[in-house]
Amino acid sequence: MMLCFCCRLVDLDPEPVTVVEGGSRDGPVSGRPHGDLCRLRSSSLEIKEKEIREKGSEILREQLDAAKMELKLKDKECERLSQVRNQLEQELEELTASLFEEAHKMVREANVKQAGAEKQLKEAQGKMDSVLFAEFLLWREHPSLDRSSAFLSRVYREDIGPCLSFTRSELSQLVQRAVENNSLTIEPVAMSALPMVKASALECGGPKKCALSGLSRVCQHRIKLGDKGSYYYISPSSRARITAVCNFFTYIRYILQGLVRQNAEQIFWEVMRLRREMTVAKLGFYLTDQG
Repeated sequence: MMLCFCCRLVDLDPEPVTVVEGGSRDGPVSGRPHGDLCRLRSSSLEIKEKEIREKGSEILREQLDAAKMELKLKDKECERLSQVRNQLEQELEELTASLFEEAHKMVREANVKQAGAEKQLKEAQGKMDSVLFAEFLLWREHPSLDRSSAFLSRVYREDIGPCLSFTRSELSQLVQRAVENNSLTIEPVAMSALPMVKASALECGGPKKCALSGLSRVCQHRIKLGDKGSYYYISPSSRARITAVCNFFTYIRYILQGLVRQNAEQIFWEVMRLRREMTVAKLGFYLTDQG
């Protein structure tokens, strides 16, 4: 008995079978075109992404270059401004140094001139004081009110005469004689009081007119010469001049009476102070609150 074997070949790479409507199968459909399409699309996307990246990189490079250029320009401007500032600071330092040097030079010159002037003044004062002091010492040996002495002659000529020289010369001489004789009286007067005069109003002045200067001034004081009943109204300036001379004569009388217990040098400087008061008064300076 003979056996028969039927062999069937199996396709190891079968083609896909498409099932159509009604359950029938269509012929085999190949999947390779679909895969190629996907690969093409993927490649296209990669190319576009690469182009986008390159474009973005280019834009960033352009922006970076522009920023670098702007920074470079700003650096140059900053450098220029820094140079200008340094130049101005240098010029300012030079100017300041020059001004200080000039100021110091002027101060030095002024100090030298002042020192020279002070030296000359001290020399002149030393010579003058020595002469005055010598005249004073001679007078103090035999003190008197005699103006023939060199000491009192100088005081009359430089201080007393000019201080008691007023516009009304005749009345000025009477005032000086009364001061020398210690017979002059100065008293305040109330503005509401009526003038008690025996002379004419022109001679005696009034509460608003000085009898010595003849000027219209508010006169808060009046003088009386000796035992005469006439009063003369005087301005504050005239009163200051008369008072300064009276103070000098009062101190001289104290010396004559032996009431001054000081050495010669101290007495001399007190005399000089009283002479200074007469000098100041004759120039028109006086205290406004003199009572």
